[in-house]
Amino acid sequence: MKSGIGKTPRSWMMSESLSRRSLCRWTAGAAAGSLAGLGLAQEPAKTPTPVEAPFTRDYAAPEFQPRWKKPQLNRLMVQDFVIYAHSDLEMTKKLLDREPLLVNGFMDWGAGDWESGLGGASHMGRHDIVELLLERGARIDIFCATMMGQLEAVKSFLTLQPHLIDSRGPHGFTLHFHAQLAGKDADKMVDYLQSVKKIELKPNPFVQKPPPA
Repeated sequence: MKSGIGKTPRSWMMSESLSRRSLCRWTAGAAAGSLAGLGLAQEPAKTPTPVEAPFTRDYAAPEFQPRWKKPQLNRLMVQDFVIYAHSDLEMTKKLLDREPLLVNGFMDWGAGDWESGLGGASHMGRHDIVELLLERGARIDIFCATMMGQLEAVKSFLTLQPHLIDSRGPHGFTLHFHAQLAGKDADKMVDYLQSVKKIELKPNPFVQKPPPA
């Protein structure tokens, strides 16, 4: 299912699933106990694994052949890092300390839905995690700059390439979506983007509500 403003975003569902994981584990354990009491066998749970799309060259192979002298980052570790970077500052720090190269690691969640830790933290509005990642060498992009309220940087991006106003980040989130997460700078960022291209804004589920007075 495609996601974006007005639809259920994949990363939101991912975040929600994290918060409900303990309940799911308890339910699964209770169900297993009931089956065991009845003398019924339970099949082991199958964990979904990523599947690489089939591919065969129908063109000449490049002359340059990579030697692969160094191992790639472990896919599971990259996956965990990107997930934690959505919402867990301490685990993001822990994994970065263990493997600093994770800072620019990307996951393909399927069909080219590429996401880095920075991308996840940006569309969740986690300024604290974004600041950590930038300090550790993450490559800032227009979506991050928008969420961080960097108006002049966003203007420069759009001056360089006006079509970026229609670009989409991980899970299809728009620039306007990220602008709503810019905190105290949200209004001016949204107003600017709306002046470039006006769209119907939907409520952003990740906007932090101010504490009661």
